Amino acid sequence: MAKKPKLGQNFLIDENACIRIADALGDVSARTVVEIGPGHGAITGLLAPRCAQLHCIEFDPALARELTFRFRNDPHITIHHTDILATDLSQLTTNHQPPTTSLDVVGNLPYYITSDILLHLFRFAREGILHRAVLMMQREVAQRIAAPPGISDYGPLSAFTQLHAQVTELFTLPPSAFNPPPDVYSTVLRLDFAPRFAELGVDAEGFNKFLRASFMQKRKTLANNLRAAGYTAAQLEAAWPTSIPPQARSEAVPLEAMAALYRALS
Repeated sequence: MAKKPKLGQNFLIDENACIRIADALGDVSARTVVEIGPGHGAITGLLAPRCAQLHCIEFDPALARELTFRFRNDPHITIHHTDILATDLSQLTTNHQPPTTSLDVVGNLPYYITSDILLHLFRFAREGILHRAVLMMQREVAQRIAAPPGISDYGPLSAFTQLHAQVTELFTLPPSAFNPPPDVYSTVLRLDFAPRFAELGVDAEGFNKFLRASFMQKRKTLANNLRAAGYTAAQLEAAWPTSIPPQARSEAVPLEAMAALYRALS
């Protein structure tokens, strides 16, 4: 009988998939890599000889001890027994030698906090700390993240992700690639961080708040969501761009048009 996972853990056991994930980071021989949720170290062992520095963020204390022992003779590998959501990634660019200006990230994200982890990463992407991430997550979540505006899968997580990074869908894995097998398929995405705030002419804090308000109620139109957020009908009428139909829902509006509306309302 398979051991029941703790903390929602499903360990990747497909060796070819591990190699493909490590390869997707590209040349990291002079880079610092952060691995989220390394588990038993299937990907860690592949990354160890490839990168200059490797920081493994593992929440499970037993797994953190296991990894610490396994890599005890590798001074360029640091095991952190901590929560990724409580980790200040900016400190990892300065607290070691050689110094680095940005990080690459790899990880098998727990299904129940995927969105929280992504939003945490975006904070550091805005600061220019993150370069690239190769992340595995539930297939349905990955499909929403990669969805273009105008289809039902496009939503707030799509908008926030595409505001911060170029998204590439790499491959999908069946439940049998994991032990124990989850109830869902998993998809690997590559995020090449390139925040678009300057390009769109918006400030990060204000525009992020505006997007959250725009997607507050999925079944409502964009105008109704913004009225619920405190904008008056007169304000919206005066600022409304011709590129957005009056009854459009937020999932149909590209980021460029959203930014134009935000600028007109500011």
